Amino acid sequence: MTEPQENKTTRRRAPGMSPEQRREMIIQTAIPLIAEYGATVTTAKIARAAGIGEGTIFRVFADKDELLQACVAKALSPEHAVRELDAIDVSQPLPDRLAEAAEALQAHLSRMGAILGSLGHGGGKHPGTVRGAGRAESTTRIRAALAELLEPDRAALRRPPEQIAGLFFGLLFTQPRTEDEPDLTPQELVEIFLHGALSGSAG
Repeated sequence: MTEPQENKTTRRRAPGMSPEQRREMIIQTAIPLIAEYGATVTTAKIARAAGIGEGTIFRVFADKDELLQACVAKALSPEHAVRELDAIDVSQPLPDRLAEAAEALQAHLSRMGAILGSLGHGGGKHPGTVRGAGRAESTTRIRAALAELLEPDRAALRRPPEQIAGLFFGLLFTQPRTEDEPDLTPQELVEIFLHGALSGSAG
């Protein structure tokens, strides 16, 4: 009789997730769904995608709005982008360092834009109080990480690395995207940033 009871206990504890781990798992599952459906995505759909019961969501989130806010905060978080910037080998030539940085930051901005864009254009209630929250801090941390990548070339730069980092991030953030013009590759973007718009053959 004790064996089934032990198995039942084992099954109950099998997921082994703390509330914080469960929150993170739900957020990671919800983000692509929010990017696709916006604020109209249902908690039932998120629960199915996560392989959990809908009630599990409400054990770690007060309501759907709190879940949406958590997903926006995650999208705005610079943690992943900063880790990728910190991992770039600073012994590489400057163009190669910046190309890697551009690739990492374009991915970060794409994730951020997908979430905020979907919530901005989809139906349903938008968690507006979160839209600006954390953005200034995120930009500051990313610019600091970029400045570290530029530091080895301080003597060759026209301006301090911190200022150049701000200009480079601004270029990435405001890069125009149109359907009839292909996006610049990270290498092309870096080439224009470092050497200007004129081709080498221009007189």
